[in-house]
Amino acid sequence: MISLTRLNNSSLTVNSDLIKFVEQSPDTVITLVNGEKILVRESVDEVMQRIIEFRRSVLQGVLPIWDHISARSPAPARQETEPAGQAER
Repeated sequence: MISLTRLNNSSLTVNSDLIKFVEQSPDTVITLVNGEKILVRESVDEVMQRIIEFRRSVLQGVLPIWDHISARSPAPARQETEPAGQAER
């Protein structure tokens, strides 16, 4: 979620996963996947930077957990392609 400011200075929090595109015309217009349009005071670059920062913060929370799990899990055992006893003929 990212915090933005509507043109009337009211605060707004947007789920960045629902943003379809952001355009400058001259105000910044955010179009959501459901077609809803939101006008905000922030520039396109500011909106993009907030999305990047939010996603980076989410991934920083996930990656250490993933590294911890993969470090604890043993490597999968190698499976034989033929049943035992039939490899040598």
